[in-house]
Amino acid sequence: MNRIITSVLFGLVGLNAVIMADPSRPRLVVGIVVDQLRTDYVEYLKNLFGDKGFNRLMKEGVYMRDIDFKASDLDAVSATAMLYTGNYPNATGVPSAVVCRDGGGGLTMPLEDKTAIGNFTNETFSPVALRLSTLSDEVKIDGAGVGAVYAIAPDPQQAIIMAGHAGNCAVWLNDNTGKWATSTYYHDSPQAVSTRNYNHPLSARVDTMQWKPSLSLDKYPGLPAQKKAYPFRYTFPGSDREVYRRLIASPMVNTEITDLAIDILDGLNLGRRGEAIDMLNVAYTAAPFKYASDSDYRLELEDSYLRLDSQIGRLFDAIDKKVGLENTLIYLSSTGYYEDTLGEDAAFRIPTGEFSVKRATSLLNSYLSAKYGNADYIDSYYDGHLYLDHAVIGQKKLTATEVADDARAFLCKMSGVADAYTLPEILGRGSDALEGLRLATDPKACGDIYIEYTPGWTVTDDLRYPEVKKQIRSSMCLTPAFILAPGVAPKVIDATVEAVRIAPTVSSALRIRAPNGVAERPITL
Repeated sequence: MNRIITSVLFGLVGLNAVIMADPSRPRLVVGIVVDQLRTDYVEYLKNLFGDKGFNRLMKEGVYMRDIDFKASDLDAVSATAMLYTGNYPNATGVPSAVVCRDGGGGLTMPLEDKTAIGNFTNETFSPVALRLSTLSDEVKIDGAGVGAVYAIAPDPQQAIIMAGHAGNCAVWLNDNTGKWATSTYYHDSPQAVSTRNYNHPLSARVDTMQWKPSLSLDKYPGLPAQKKAYPFRYTFPGSDREVYRRLIASPMVNTEITDLAIDILDGLNLGRRGEAIDMLNVAYTAAPFKYASDSDYRLELEDSYLRLDSQIGRLFDAIDKKVGLENTLIYLSSTGYYEDTLGEDAAFRIPTGEFSVKRATSLLNSYLSAKYGNADYIDSYYDGHLYLDHAVIGQKKLTATEVADDARAFLCKMSGVADAYTLPEILGRGSDALEGLRLATDPKACGDIYIEYTPGWTVTDDLRYPEVKKQIRSSMCLTPAFILAPGVAPKVIDATVEAVRIAPTVSSALRIRAPNGVAERPITL
């Protein structure tokens, strides 16, 4: 009996030694991802910001003005996977928010998992398809499983990536019901989630919410006179079937994210539970409001930055009061891309046109049928990727390569198409011009042909319901990242920093292992 007690005691001592943190290491890590955050707007509006959000990050942290993600066609999901794994979309298993199912047969989300039941939702997600370990995983592993890791995001796949494989829980907003949702893949659903869903549901408040300028219009810089005369005002009526999607696309969602983050921080005593490092991950949005009533949405965008700064300041205040910023490492990054949501006013006569995916695929299928025999050669389409039906191609005794080559040649003749590339062309390493596309292309999930559209055109994916419109524009803007950590001196880095270096840099600052697939070395802070 004494031997058993002695063994248990030694085991506990050993576990304590494993999780005993270096007193110089932070007790809390806070990871923040802001969709489509731009450096120019952060710097342009800094005089209107408070002292506790972006200005604190710029003055007290390491400010990286130009983060280069290199990969083409990013979205919030694929960019978040890059930031948390330290590798490119062609390696993470999450090349985009939507991919083609294995073997064809339509589209799916890469982290959809029918074995993982949703809580407060019928959505089913897990990180099983995420191929690499994440920063969150390495924090959890460093503490021998004792450290707590939580993630909150508007998007389910973003939340799952930020929580990682080993996290305690990922939480997101269901865009059909407005409820906070989780997955049974994780075994720890915070009480704050149930409390908010039952006692403070979004459905009971959404009718009363409105978004209008938070300052008098004369204080917003760079606005033409007519914009100062007509302030915007957006409401969110519960009778609208799209109400929660509209809310999630607006800066109003950032307040909901912050509220829950503070509830979880406080209710679970993150950063105050012992020696292991805890981690809280939060996703915000600075994306243009795709439901804007005017193609000139500068006022809305400026106001969204002011509101975002306020929410970041609220979160930092809560962390400072509960844990202390001197005990916390905070890193914040943009998702590295920017999408204009609305086309130009026709009065300005900018060359434009509308590309109908439905019409283009119908014409392409007619061409292929005339050449190879009547059949449905097109399986599906998503965001520039055209998937051929390999089963039909096999039945016709053809090869995918020859059909793809013919399809590419036909597509390149269409108005609105700047160029098209087959998969072998993309994966070949001979062209620097296609490097960004190669890094973004996962051969296990990509289309057989990638279509590059003409800037200025609107692409209408009318194969989907409701149809999705995308304005084509090359937005080569700087996107920022920040690291605020105890013992790390403030500085501004003007040189370009590759996004895949963020994860190993944070790992190095924490003195833990980097994720297992990082593509680059850390930055010297």
